[in-house]
Amino acid sequence: MHRFIITFNALFALVLFTPAGWAETFVYVSLAGEEAISIYEMDQRTGELTHRSRVEVEGEPGCLATDPEQKFMFASLRTAGKIASFSMDAKTGGLTPIGTISADADPAYLATDRSGRFLMSAYYFAGRVAIHPIGEDGSLNESTGRWTDTDDKAHAIDVDPSNRLVLVPHTGPNAVFQFHLDAREGVLTAAHPDRLQMASKTGPRHLAYHPRRPWAFFDQEQGSAVTACRYSVRKGTLTPVMTLPTIPADFTDNNSCAHLEIHPSGSFLYAANRGHDSIAMFQVNQLTGRIRGIGQVATEKTPRSFNVEPSGRFLFAAGQGAAKVAAYRVDLLEGGLERIGTYDVGERPWWVKAIRFR
Repeated sequence: MHRFIITFNALFALVLFTPAGWAETFVYVSLAGEEAISIYEMDQRTGELTHRSRVEVEGEPGCLATDPEQKFMFASLRTAGKIASFSMDAKTGGLTPIGTISADADPAYLATDRSGRFLMSAYYFAGRVAIHPIGEDGSLNESTGRWTDTDDKAHAIDVDPSNRLVLVPHTGPNAVFQFHLDAREGVLTAAHPDRLQMASKTGPRHLAYHPRRPWAFFDQEQGSAVTACRYSVRKGTLTPVMTLPTIPADFTDNNSCAHLEIHPSGSFLYAANRGHDSIAMFQVNQLTGRIRGIGQVATEKTPRSFNVEPSGRFLFAAGQGAAKVAAYRVDLLEGGLERIGTYDVGERPWWVKAIRFR
């Protein structure tokens, strides 16, 4: 059965993500310790990174997000309580500042809706989420934001591929809040029930949607585990299917999960371990949505963020405690990671975002 699953996964990965032509890919790294975003160009064949430029920002940059058309980038400035917007140059990868708005205390996560008309944000200390309309020029306006109070430590926010279900993991109340999105108006309405309640000391933190099936996955910050769920767009709710650990059974030191991401093919899932300092790897059964652990690969100290670049062939992981980014080649047959490079990037790399310009 496992051989069949691997073959099925391989078909998705190899057919969908073997590039027919080349386009420019740039990798952006938030440097919280230097209040800057550093920009690298990726070699399409080897995954090698070459530094191109950097942009200074106001405060410590965290999460980076782009609109679906890849015209604009948005950066959370966590210590400043602000969100910055930039236009992106498809030829050079350069960022040109558009403007900055005041948001709320510690914007932890940003994501646009699937239309690119709205920017969603989650607030760790404030226990809130917000939706801001995005102007045609990529600008944001403080006065047009719509705010929804949730609970302590809202850690992420994202919408499913249908653009109708918004999920917000909270590490404080150990719950994933569930909303319906009015994609015309940019308004959230709580589902019934309004949350998936987890056990204590689990801490759902980040989430990922399967690109084609109604499956969602989230990692547990305190629980060092990944949970696979089915979801109903109509009801706006999650149903847990299974949970697997992200660390080996014999690892007894402290660990907490950070970022979670699904491979663009939907065949593989990855989670960052801070403490074990590794990326946990899983295969996703394309028939059932169940997951199977295939081990961990060592990375740099305190991997807070990582990103699979859009072709699906390379993964880049930021080691917040090491001032380095580790680069890996993705095995498109089984999902394993092979380290191919390590880069000194600067103080406290917080977020990694790879953009392939069409």
